[in-house]
Amino acid sequence: MASLKFTHAVVCRIPLSFRTRGEIELEEAKRQHEAYVRLLRELGLDVIELPPDESLPECVFVEDTAVVCNGIALITRPGAPTRVKEVETIRAVLKKELDLPIVEISDESAKLDGGDVLFTGREFFVGLSEWTNEAGARAVAAAFPEYPCTPVKVTESRHLKALVSMAGPDVICVGAGKAAQEVLKRIEREATFSYQTLTVPEDIAANVLYVNGTLIHRSSDEIPESTKVFAEKVDFARRSLSMSELAKAGSGLTSCCLLFRRTRHIRSL
Repeated sequence: MASLKFTHAVVCRIPLSFRTRGEIELEEAKRQHEAYVRLLRELGLDVIELPPDESLPECVFVEDTAVVCNGIALITRPGAPTRVKEVETIRAVLKKELDLPIVEISDESAKLDGGDVLFTGREFFVGLSEWTNEAGARAVAAAFPEYPCTPVKVTESRHLKALVSMAGPDVICVGAGKAAQEVLKRIEREATFSYQTLTVPEDIAANVLYVNGTLIHRSSDEIPESTKVFAEKVDFARRSLSMSELAKAGSGLTSCCLLFRRTRHIRSL
């Protein structure tokens, strides 16, 4: 993971129908998303922005639609039937516009959300949650046979990456709460490799994004105690973003983009 540099990100703008997903201030959510996209560009990524789809309130959470690794895209089978069309949109973009090889899941019993897939740079952990099942975890293992792949039970009604995420090369960021700590114990017990852990006092701070040497975490007004921990423990570049509105309906930072590395030229959308 230390040497992995992302070149591209796929994001999707927020539809008006996003308001149906909770008590969300839509204009603030849009501002937060624009700041997010701007930061990804500042970190050197070529960002492909998809237009919002009013029939898909959660289309902003593109992470759930695919797992991209080593230039290959595994198209997921979202646990929520309302999100199936999101997958069709992403498949078309990754295949036709970005020219990525596509892997489909043939097992119709499989359920898989990208928010349940944690890639450490060395191995995969797949959260078994209300959105992802054993057959979904097997699909990840089959798509990327060069990496160990371990299913991990998630007891809370959360995606795996809402509880643990990668905060740097071989560094797992984890919340201090009971559910997050249980997941971490399972990961440590089953892991093929060893990792450092960065424990944050606020569980909502555990979802971070590590991009090209920079750690992105939520703003200090949203996670005051955890911001102190990041300042103390992280000795490389950090940036913070407000995610209060976006996080009401998703995991926040990781869920709003698909990151990948491309070496060949891509046609712009």
